[in-house]
Amino acid sequence: MSESTRYQVLDRAPWRLSDWLLRWETILCILLAVVIVVNAVGSPYFLDLYNLSDMTQNFSEKAIIALGMALLILTREIDLSVAAIVALASLAIGYAAQADYGPVALIAVGIGVGIVCGAFNGWLVTGFGLPSIVVTIGTMSLYRGIAQVVLGDQAITTYPEAYTNLAQTYLFQDPPLYLAFILFLVLAVIFAVVVHLTPWGRMLYAIGNNPVAARFSGIPVNRIRFLLFVLTGLLSGLASALLTARIGSTRPNIALGWELEVVTMVVLGGMSIAGGSGTILGVVIAVFVLGLTTFGLTLVNVPGIVINVILGVLLVAAIALPIIVRRVLGLRAQ
Repeated sequence: MSESTRYQVLDRAPWRLSDWLLRWETILCILLAVVIVVNAVGSPYFLDLYNLSDMTQNFSEKAIIALGMALLILTREIDLSVAAIVALASLAIGYAAQADYGPVALIAVGIGVGIVCGAFNGWLVTGFGLPSIVVTIGTMSLYRGIAQVVLGDQAITTYPEAYTNLAQTYLFQDPPLYLAFILFLVLAVIFAVVVHLTPWGRMLYAIGNNPVAARFSGIPVNRIRFLLFVLTGLLSGLASALLTARIGSTRPNIALGWELEVVTMVVLGGMSIAGGSGTILGVVIAVFVLGLTTFGLTLVNVPGIVINVILGVLLVAAIALPIIVRRVLGLRAQ
């Protein structure tokens, strides 16, 4: 046997069924199937297309923000001010509506405020080397506080009908789909292509795995992190424009608590808080798991507090299950 044929170096590890079954996305798909079956058995109204379409309104805006949050967590960063950005952007949209701006301008105002807030977060983190969790906790209080001080106990409820109709009516009738959900699906495809099929996406994984090595490899780590904060702010502003149009009002407590729900979507989707691992597909599946679970429990009149407990257990189980299975298989192999 010649030297050239004695050793064979494979491009990737050989395919094994056990590895595929233990993939995070596979576990989430199984979980999603279980959720659908249980809810369909529990309520005859669950599989109604119009009910499912209305259900998407409960998570579409949060899911849009989750796409940006996923990239931040992939690179070992986090933005806990996203819900506060939604509130501040909604405030700006409300004042723009009172000044008789049209629907396109109102959406642009929301996105613009989101970009400014995201850029401010990114500047503090990358410019001064501050931990993103500390910075964004501070800006969360800042942005939400501005909205609360300006609005007090009042609400802005006067919006152009053309603007509110964008989010409150179906863009497609067969199947019935809302604008926010369509935007989420389109953005999810774009994010998946960029993250998993382009050099820019590979740079994100490199930063998440080892930012120091990535910097020595010539990757502009701080510039990319800054852009990710801007992107997350932009998506938060877009979500704010969609949410404000859907509910037709601006209140100080708008999107309150969304930051934890967004982080839950991302972590349940398999994005490691330690950075460097996870997929956009996992995040998308997790969005549907959480959305359908909440919808199904609501149909059978489960109280909101109980739903929060169930979702917490679901998150912990999804995180722990792969680890437990791998340890059990490892012990058996020994």
